[in-house]
Amino acid sequence: MPRLLTCIAAEHSWPHLIFATVICLLGSLLTVRLFSRVRRTHGLQKFNWLFLSGFVGGATIWTTHFIAMLGFQAPTISGYEPDLTLLSLFIGIASTMIGFTVASIRSQDALVEAGGAIVGLGVAAMHYVGIAGYKVAGDVQWSSAYVICSLVAAGGFGALMTSRIARPMTRFSPVGAALPLILAIVTTHFLGMAGMTIVPDATVAVPHEILSVGVMTSLVGAVMIIILLLGASTYIIDMQSTEAAVARYRHLSLHDPLTNLANRSALNEHLAAATKIVDMGSRIAVLCFDLDRFKEINDVHGHAAGDAVLRAIGERLAKVVQDGQFAARVGGDEFVVVMRDQAGRSDAKAVAQRLLDEIERPVDWSGQSLSVGSSIGISSFPDRASTVDDLLSQADVAMYRAKTTAGSSICFYDPSMDEAARERNALAIEMREGLKRDEFELFYQQQNDTLTREVLGFEVLLRWKHPSRGYIAPSEFIPIAEKTGFIMELGEWVLRSACAEAAGWKNPLSIAVNVAAQQLADSRLPQTVHQILVETGLAASRLELEITESGIIADHGHALGAIRRLKALGVRVAMDDYGTGYSSLSTLQSFPFDKIKIDRAFVDGVVTNKQSAAIVRSTLILAQSLDIPVLAEGVEREEHVDFLRREGCLQVQGFLFGKPMPRLDIEAFVNAGGSDSGAASDSSTAAVETDAAA
Repeated sequence: MPRLLTCIAAEHSWPHLIFATVICLLGSLLTVRLFSRVRRTHGLQKFNWLFLSGFVGGATIWTTHFIAMLGFQAPTISGYEPDLTLLSLFIGIASTMIGFTVASIRSQDALVEAGGAIVGLGVAAMHYVGIAGYKVAGDVQWSSAYVICSLVAAGGFGALMTSRIARPMTRFSPVGAALPLILAIVTTHFLGMAGMTIVPDATVAVPHEILSVGVMTSLVGAVMIIILLLGASTYIIDMQSTEAAVARYRHLSLHDPLTNLANRSALNEHLAAATKIVDMGSRIAVLCFDLDRFKEINDVHGHAAGDAVLRAIGERLAKVVQDGQFAARVGGDEFVVVMRDQAGRSDAKAVAQRLLDEIERPVDWSGQSLSVGSSIGISSFPDRASTVDDLLSQADVAMYRAKTTAGSSICFYDPSMDEAARERNALAIEMREGLKRDEFELFYQQQNDTLTREVLGFEVLLRWKHPSRGYIAPSEFIPIAEKTGFIMELGEWVLRSACAEAAGWKNPLSIAVNVAAQQLADSRLPQTVHQILVETGLAASRLELEITESGIIADHGHALGAIRRLKALGVRVAMDDYGTGYSSLSTLQSFPFDKIKIDRAFVDGVVTNKQSAAIVRSTLILAQSLDIPVLAEGVEREEHVDFLRREGCLQVQGFLFGKPMPRLDIEAFVNAGGSDSGAASDSSTAAVETDAAA
């Protein structure tokens, strides 16, 4: 230790050490930021970032060492051999590139530390080759203990650097990874120099220095500063481009592509923020309405006419809403307007009447005049509703009351309208009995390859055949099951039944079961899944669980822990309805998904609407950069398939290829012998949906 302190304090010029420290600090910070880009890119872009990070990193390592060496106060005449000095620069850059390449191989997680160790040992190799090119008038003697310590420190700190980048524990981990790189450079240099002893010998000749130490320091420092500035400029330009793309993508994900109004996700975000800042005496009013006779326009004139009507209504709403008001399209022909700040009953009614006046104005389309009407339901917060969900549901109830009340197109919510709630409770009781009487069954819908059009698997849809009402739509009973908590029992039944059926198939198609938010919040879910797999005999690799962002927003930490436990079982996890949540980008960065399913609402407009096409295209680019497969739902036209195939989406599903079928109708696919069936291999997917979209 005294020898190490003497080497630092007495044998090096402090101005050179300070200059080398600044170069080392700035270069290391830039290097780890550039390498973090390598981990998130592919193809030619990945190669470009790999070259830049390796070049800047290697140049930083060499420059730090060389400037410190220029400040080393040897006890005799010294000089530098050009060939070995340049070779040490090449070793520093090449070893950094090789190490970063190894550490960036996604399929081999264990190589992360190995790549970092290569970078660290490259630091040591650069140092000792550089020392070999350092000629002195004397003999150089080495302490093996210091040399070994320098090698261990270099490899260890290098491995720690890439580990912190690849497995960040906090959002500051990528920046903190610069510290191990700095330590690898500094410890290698000073331990190596402390292990070197120069014994003067006047008979030993050294090369004549062409330039002075000061001039060489200035030249090397200037070149390195230029390299750092070029690297930093490239990083900043890319970062700004990425931020602009993210901002654009967020705007697209929060707005309806057809009308350019806010979508349901943006509405939920707006209401959540508004209800938190309601002052005494003020209130929030929600106006909910859809378009009467809209279905007839679609049926008679086609979807192009319907789209024209929706666009016209969207433009009119955007002009009608004033400060403190917010308009959104939340469904096919469903709209919501939010009023804030002293939204009294008379104010809300006045706005509702203005909306009706605008909606009822005819829409000109292809020489024809198209007319629609509307009924508006109004609810208020906090005097009527206590939560956002209550606010929206009450406005919806009031809207349907307005539709059924003669002479009234505007209706305020009243508690007496809750008869519908009693009907829902009755249906919830019948649903529990129906599960006991085996009234629920599974239907199957094809999933196809966009290139070969072969069947890849099936989505399994939940159906309820009521003894007196016949088949009840999932959109009617699933929300009731979620609200009453019955979704826990129903979801487990779906999972158990689907696994039991799939275990008996000759073709080992995978199945994917939709997991409700309440199920994901249950800490027993991984244990339940494991128990069902054991009981049914289904291989874990054949099971895929689908979740939506609503299932993870409430408690990110719990959801991430549950997903990791499920993946530890060998189960795959997919994000369903991608694009409908406003936090999708951060969610994909935080959660280890194995698949993305693009929501059908975006697929429907990819041919006719630029914003829908942009959302789907951006999703596919993002998924490709993250190595996540994509399946597009709601494919109903050949133009949809053509667009998705061109953009690189390999799996599709929709009415174009077939409607849901009962179990007996898919016998030829699931029990055909060998590969002649045309069904997919283990990578195929069948999904069990229990949500309203099913």
